[in-house]
Amino acid sequence: MSSYGIWLSAAGMKVTQHRQTILANNLANVNTTGFKHDLALITQRRVESQESLGGMDYAHSVFDGMAGGLNVRPSLHDFSQGTIEWTGKPLDVAIDGDGLLAVSDGGVTRYTRDGQFAINEAGELILADGNGRWRVLDDSGGRITINETGGPLSVSANGTVRQGATPLARIGLFTTDDKQALRKVGENLFDAGSAELEPIEGQFRPEAREESNFDAMKGLVDMIEASRAYQMHATMIRLQDQLTGRAVTTVGRLSG
Repeated sequence: MSSYGIWLSAAGMKVTQHRQTILANNLANVNTTGFKHDLALITQRRVESQESLGGMDYAHSVFDGMAGGLNVRPSLHDFSQGTIEWTGKPLDVAIDGDGLLAVSDGGVTRYTRDGQFAINEAGELILADGNGRWRVLDDSGGRITINETGGPLSVSANGTVRQGATPLARIGLFTTDDKQALRKVGENLFDAGSAELEPIEGQFRPEAREESNFDAMKGLVDMIEASRAYQMHATMIRLQDQLTGRAVTTVGRLSG
């Protein structure tokens, strides 16, 4: 019985370690523009006697009343809106509501909520935090090129990029009904995965940025809770191991 308890505690350590990893990544990106945090999901594991093995149903009057422990489920992305903060920078734009920006490095297309832009040496609109690699795409999938002598830049509420009074392009905005199919691939970017993204009419906030939607204070509390849970499971393993050792010693002495 004690070995069963050890397995339960070991599963608890695995789950809390996974939760800590998710929380740590969320906390590390609390200042990342447009970051969408992940949710660490946990499911109850059925006890062995409730599993159907080889087409046969097993049951046990004692074991079926016990918990089967915990297991990890795939994480989900939380796409709720983050707080929009005014920056006053003409190349900053925040998405107000649904939608993702499309960016490309010339080979692959990725999606993001980060609307802080810059201009590269070729006059192309790029992500400011993308090491110059990711070019912002317009609503037809093309690059947005700026004329260096064309006057001051601005972005309107519908995503139209202008130089002075001249419209240059309209920033593309895309969405999908299956957002959980999107995969995080680093650099605050999503890969489409199995999702099909379609262009939409969206709303932008010029000269603003969307903050991370992760609550840092709640995250710190959850991290402390997960750390304590991990330590508790580790303590339970140690105690159960000691109990098993004593049982073996006692049985050996009695049998002798």
